[in-house]
Amino acid sequence: MDHLLLGLAANPALPPLLLGRLVDRLVGSGPGPDEADGDTDGAAEVAVVLAERPDLGRAHAAALTAAYGEDVAVPLAERGLLAPADVDPAAWPLAALALLRRGTAPGAWARALAMAPEPRHRALAAAEPAALTADAVELLAADPDPEVVSELALEAGPELAARLARHPHAEVRLAVAHNRATPPPVLRALLTGDGLPAARACLVCDREPVPFSHDPQCGRVDCELPADAACDGTHQSTGHRIRQAALGNPATPGEAAARFADSPSMLLRWSLAGHPGLPQAAYARLAADPVPGIRQELAGNPGVGTDVLRVLCADTVPEVRRAAVHHPGLPPEVVAALARSPQAGLRGFLAQRRDLPDAVREALADDPDASVAARAAAHPGLSEARLRSLLDRFGDQVAAGVAANPDAPAALLEELAERPNPPRKALRAIAVHPRATARALRACLADHRARRPAAGRPELPVPDLLRLLTDPDPQVVEAAAANPALPPGVMAALVAGAAPAEAAGNTDAPGVG
Repeated sequence: MDHLLLGLAANPALPPLLLGRLVDRLVGSGPGPDEADGDTDGAAEVAVVLAERPDLGRAHAAALTAAYGEDVAVPLAERGLLAPADVDPAAWPLAALALLRRGTAPGAWARALAMAPEPRHRALAAAEPAALTADAVELLAADPDPEVVSELALEAGPELAARLARHPHAEVRLAVAHNRATPPPVLRALLTGDGLPAARACLVCDREPVPFSHDPQCGRVDCELPADAACDGTHQSTGHRIRQAALGNPATPGEAAARFADSPSMLLRWSLAGHPGLPQAAYARLAADPVPGIRQELAGNPGVGTDVLRVLCADTVPEVRRAAVHHPGLPPEVVAALARSPQAGLRGFLAQRRDLPDAVREALADDPDASVAARAAAHPGLSEARLRSLLDRFGDQVAAGVAANPDAPAALLEELAERPNPPRKALRAIAVHPRATARALRACLADHRARRPAAGRPELPVPDLLRLLTDPDPQVVEAAAANPALPPGVMAALVAGAAPAEAAGNTDAPGVG
């Protein structure tokens, strides 16, 4: 992959004439849309990046499409730079779908995709029913391949989802259970099985004689069944997955889902823990679940009330406490209590929030524990005096937090970057800080991870930028080539194929319009 050309292709300051030259270079090296992949130098990746440019013209779009086919045709079609005449829907179904989404393709294309001989092409169409005509959707709903119908069921509207919930194949019902547009009564039926005819097939019995139970140590290289796959004629493993999906679907009625709070299945309880519409009594039972991951999932659930949050904030597992402290609905009195907690860990979790009241934020910035203060240091709203006080008290322990603070002034960032042996995390924060100056960014180049974002900053002095064109890290090279401060003469030399060291001598070359 040519990271120099990738960077140039993304460079917003690339002059129009050089853009044309870069397109011509790629078209000359492309394999052509109907040839085997002969792209050994990453030209196709560069072409895809060019296809995203807002200044790419219709002629360039047509040339790139002719050279690189569907990889570039899709983004170009999405942006309206290709017409139906430029796309063969049988060969490029994704590009055809992009034009259907825009409403610029004939309706016959939707029907053609729905009847494509390749199941994968029909599945691509099924995944976007909103782009299709009604008759094409009906064709896909009756498709003989359950995996095609499953793709449709995932995105179907309420009426179609309700119909597909009665599909004879359990895999289609699983997709309906995931679909948030599925009507609540249908989700309840999928959860309980009441009111639905029994499924007649699943992917397990499609492929294996029943009864079948998948060997967890299965060594067959061609086996695509899940580890827990099992079917004795009742499609039990797929049925279990349907209940999992329905329990995790927020459209499932809460009172029906809550019955599974004491299920012997850990996976069902885990899915239930994320449901936002359960009665608080069900949340309370889940808060006492013996599985920490279930309690952690519950702690991030927006439907959990104050009483349950208090329990979770006192959990014995740090990951659960962290999730609870970060809950968006944490009431002010709980926030204030956490800020006064004798446990530094809890205060530290709280200090990571960026929506704290001013008084709480200031108290955490004054915390005697360095780990708490370090997390509070990045909080917007802290004054320069407060940030300097943090550095005076804790030094390098809070430097990264101070450097990440959006209100840190440029002079302070320079001081941090030019300290003897500055913390690497501080340099990485400075490299992306919008107030970082040329001096601060130059210091960031000493760290290999900070060098990547710093290479793309237009504030970086040109001599430093040119040196980065030969950096051993290809991501640094790409970022430097994409930097809008790169001199036009250097861009011209790179587009022409000059080596970076040679191109760097073209800083005084005239610009190209």
